[in-house]
Amino acid sequence: MRAVVMQDREVRLAELPEPVPGEGEVLVEVLACGICGSDLHCARHGAEFNASLRTAYGVDVLDLDRPIVFGHEFVGRVLDHGPGTTGHVPIDARVVSVPSLTRPGRPFLGFAGPETPGGFAERMVLSESLLLQVPEHVPTEHAALTEPLAVAQHAVNRAGLRPGDVPLVVGCGPIGLAIIAVLRMRCDGPIVAADLSPERLLLLARSLGADVVVDPVQSSPYEAWAKSLAGAGAGAEVPPSAPAVAFECVGAPGMIQELVLGCPPGGRVVVAGLCMRPDTFEPAQALVKEIDLRFAYLYTAEEFSQALAHLADGACTVAPLVTRTIGLADVPEAFDTLSRSPQDAKVLVVPSRQGETTT
Repeated sequence: MRAVVMQDREVRLAELPEPVPGEGEVLVEVLACGICGSDLHCARHGAEFNASLRTAYGVDVLDLDRPIVFGHEFVGRVLDHGPGTTGHVPIDARVVSVPSLTRPGRPFLGFAGPETPGGFAERMVLSESLLLQVPEHVPTEHAALTEPLAVAQHAVNRAGLRPGDVPLVVGCGPIGLAIIAVLRMRCDGPIVAADLSPERLLLLARSLGADVVVDPVQSSPYEAWAKSLAGAGAGAEVPPSAPAVAFECVGAPGMIQELVLGCPPGGRVVVAGLCMRPDTFEPAQALVKEIDLRFAYLYTAEEFSQALAHLADGACTVAPLVTRTIGLADVPEAFDTLSRSPQDAKVLVVPSRQGETTT
């Protein structure tokens, strides 16, 4: 089968053996799979990513000596039931799943080798017990957003939203935009968004629910945030009750310190951007302002299931997130373009597609 592999920082199209479902697993055809910022980061900074995970959990996620098949934001169609399965999800059903297998070692799909490929392949294996069937009325391209929506939902949950909170989202890439969509579903206060790309601000952030959009080159997002806080009646608030919550979705050195400086006393900062380089900030400034600094990574199985439910019931607007669909052969070029260009939000890979299509 055709698949996109990464090795030695090179992303290329290759032919791989068909994956074989093990005990309790099913074979699926990949219908669509999103390109995630973590895919781009790992292609360039795989060793640094491993070092971070090794320090935190004592394991390496990436085996950099072998080809890796990326793709963890997938939706597929069940082709066959492997040994020891119940068949409760029928053949031809569309499914999503948390990107891991229940077999020993629990491979993390999208960061493993050819035997357990991620979604940048024509077919992959999934654990039957982790499958969630996609309702018929949910478009396939929306179902492929279940995983990034779960990431966004987890970040918003980590923020501990309170009535009257006024959020600031810094960085309107796919995760920042998904966070805006979740905030719009759960937050009554005005939402402020900041990004360097006019396309993301005007065409995407507003359509997903941002009330105020700011280009940091033109004006200060923190001044716009302060005005929104004052307009929401927060001008007289004192720590620790300031209804200010910020989401850092850039993942670049210096952003945490910038948010510590820009956040009002008693506010909360949730770091959702993946920064692969060392960074510093001044703890004393966060301390005297009594700022809560929190970090958000991945999601729970319950949050993943809730994300699909929100897509199914229409509670969360996600359609504007998908800005391009491409075929497998276009993935290497897309990796290069996404690393340099801020215009796209979510690019979906459709393995059955032979060439690129703009949506």
